[in-house]
Amino acid sequence: MRDIQISEQPARAGSSRPSFYNLAWRWHFYAGLLVIPFLIMLSVTGIIYLFKPQLDSLMYADLMQVPVAEQRISADQQMALVKQAYPQASISKYLPPANAQASAQFVVATPEATLNVFVNPYNGDILGVQDAENNLQAIARKIHGELMIGTVGDRLVELAAGWAIVLVISGLYLWWPRGSSKTALFWPRLANRGRLFWRDLHAVVGFWGSLLLLFMLLTGMTWTGFWGAKFAGAWNHFPAAMWDNVPQSTKLAGSLNTSTNQTVPWAAEVTPLPESDPHAAHKGMAQMHGQASSAQVSLQQVVDSADALGVHPGYSVTLPAGERGVYSVSVFADDPRNDATLHIDQYSGKVLADIRWSDYGLVARIVETGVMLHEGKMFGLANQLLMLAVCLMILLSSISGLVLWWKRRPQGGFGVPPLRHDLPVWRGGLAIMLVVACLFPLVGASLLLVAPLDWLFTRCRINAQLQTG
Repeated sequence: MRDIQISEQPARAGSSRPSFYNLAWRWHFYAGLLVIPFLIMLSVTGIIYLFKPQLDSLMYADLMQVPVAEQRISADQQMALVKQAYPQASISKYLPPANAQASAQFVVATPEATLNVFVNPYNGDILGVQDAENNLQAIARKIHGELMIGTVGDRLVELAAGWAIVLVISGLYLWWPRGSSKTALFWPRLANRGRLFWRDLHAVVGFWGSLLLLFMLLTGMTWTGFWGAKFAGAWNHFPAAMWDNVPQSTKLAGSLNTSTNQTVPWAAEVTPLPESDPHAAHKGMAQMHGQASSAQVSLQQVVDSADALGVHPGYSVTLPAGERGVYSVSVFADDPRNDATLHIDQYSGKVLADIRWSDYGLVARIVETGVMLHEGKMFGLANQLLMLAVCLMILLSSISGLVLWWKRRPQGGFGVPPLRHDLPVWRGGLAIMLVVACLFPLVGASLLLVAPLDWLFTRCRINAQLQTG
């Protein structure tokens, strides 16, 4: 973040002052080398996903909005019309209208693709379809989370996020005033030109955006497949009594989530996915509605049950998979206090599990709130604009860092900051990196690869200088 001048001369005889500044600069360089392309990608895709409500309304208004009529047809009638239109497809999810002007939506798997089918809930007209995995928002989310290459991409994004934390910490250390410079730089000196202007811009934007970037990184890390899964497993605990006498499958509720769509809230991902009992007496919800019992409760009965239990509008209903599958009603609400995850026996209509905000632990509540702030959903447009400003600051800091590197790199060289072996820097530096490696194992694993390569590169450069000198 600062313009750094490192002397190549040996330290004064007897000097024992650690040159931690030099080592931090080197960490900052390597972290930036790895992280900047990812930060640019995450910022651009994040901005796209940040304004999903506005973009969806603009791009798909004919699919998502309907004129209000007197009475809706049932969810089962809507589903029958979708099955009639797509006889070879299987329906996996139903999203009831979130308000009077909204369409209903079915997620349908055909041999060619997975489709979002939009239905007018008042007359059953099919309004149109959208490729569930190849639309703007789904692609942006998939790139943002896993670079569209699955588990490998998820690990790379997680690794970059871990190194971005190193980037922020080392950058703050470099920014901090010391020596002859006792005044912190809080605003770029606009009279400067060239490299000095870019240096000021990088330092100031990096300082003001550092805490917000750390917030974005840490809240984003909770969704990663390795660190995030371990974190969730360590902190998301629910009373064992919630699952007494509830048949459990080998799957977790998080299996309902995909890289392009979030169904179950983060806090509920590690909870068991219950099973329906095919041998249960056919009673319960069907009898509650004064109807004759049937082999399976209807989709409309599940919707009525969710509404009766006060599930916030905007929820989805995942249909049972197989004879032991359950109906899963879930809402990943803009305000996490409205989160809900319910699992309903497909034969009796019994609610096997009902997980709400009141069941979340302290860490789960903090994470869920942080994620909604991260996605710009908690406080509407104000939240979106704040996160947009953060994304723009990240882009500006990344671009200015690249410009600084390009301007200061030596002719024919890569510009790696030199390492001062004449000063005892390693003890403190290694201690800090050990802590970071323990907190973020993928960063630690990458250090095992980077450190020997860096040492070999440094020795080769020193030998070359000695031979030419």
